[in-house]
Amino acid sequence: MHNKGIVLTIKERRESLKVTQETLSELSEVSLRTIKQFESGKGNPTLKTLEKVLDVLGLELCLKLKKLNPINEEGSNTI
Repeated sequence: MHNKGIVLTIKERRESLKVTQETLSELSEVSLRTIKQFESGKGNPTLKTLEKVLDVLGLELCLKLKKLNPINEEGSNTI
């Protein structure tokens, strides 16, 4: 799992709101197993699943696209 920051933010927010994993599961309509796997760093939820969980916790996901190694007109990488 490469989303340690997302996992930590969700877990911290859930705990600060004193919401159990079970309650989060019920409110978000995401299986308890999925939530447990995600919080343990073993799961890889879809964006739709993340959206459901984040909505319940009052959080929002912002995606930032970043261009790496831009290619110039000749087709070679520029630095």
